[in-house]
Amino acid sequence: MKRLGLDQVWWLVSPGNPLKARQPAPLVDRLARAKAVMRHPRVKVTALEATLGTRATADTIDRLRWLYPGVTFVWLMGADNLVQFHKWERWRDILRSVAVGVLARPGAGVRARLSVAARAFRVHQVARGETLRGHTPPVWAFVNLPMNAASSTAIRARGEWRPGRR
Repeated sequence: MKRLGLDQVWWLVSPGNPLKARQPAPLVDRLARAKAVMRHPRVKVTALEATLGTRATADTIDRLRWLYPGVTFVWLMGADNLVQFHKWERWRDILRSVAVGVLARPGAGVRARLSVAARAFRVHQVARGETLRGHTPPVWAFVNLPMNAASSTAIRARGEWRPGRR
């Protein structure tokens, strides 16, 4: 949060991912797990997309901007998501409507920087994440952070996560 100059972070636990063949564990279980691992006072873990009834990220952002007209939102995503971001519904609208912070992920840096979305919006990239809030979208930054190599897919495949287990 400090690196990006954010007041708070809303961690949106998604009801599902249309790009994945196998759907995730039940939302209530994933929400509980996220709350168990994230205990920062300025990070709110929420199932907001389920509450709003939005399916696509662009729709969620549109709704949030309508509900909170005075708030400047910054969309955070892992670099692994930027690699396939061009497959997201209305991905260009997302980049045109909010600042985007792309957080470094192990093994995804080069692929993210060479991705379809990164190349399409290269002229809108700023060098430092701290400046995102001071720019009008489209604007995005690749943010190098201490990395955690944990992959939710790998954790599930190894059986290290089960509903109700903490």
